[in-house]
Amino acid sequence: MFVGGEDAGALTGMGRQLRGVLLSVSLRQRLALLVAEERAADYARLTGLIEAGRLVPSIDLVHPPEDAPLAVRELAAGSVRGRIAITVDR
Repeated sequence: MFVGGEDAGALTGMGRQLRGVLLSVSLRQRLALLVAEERAADYARLTGLIEAGRLVPSIDLVHPPEDAPLAVRELAAGSVRGRIAITVDR
């Protein structure tokens, strides 16, 4: 199973997945391509769960915008257990 598209390729953003499907022709296992759909209703449900306290995001660090380069370095170094959030004032 392939999850995510990091470093997947500039053309489609899914280079890893496409190579996997092409390789599956010569493998005993069948690899299929699945593209998930994003729906507004799903995000509305997630918002409700978060607001109700039933779903808690795993945020390891919170940085102000001026520390965004530091946050990216921490993420790339693999020293973050959860996610990193950049605060944005409205």
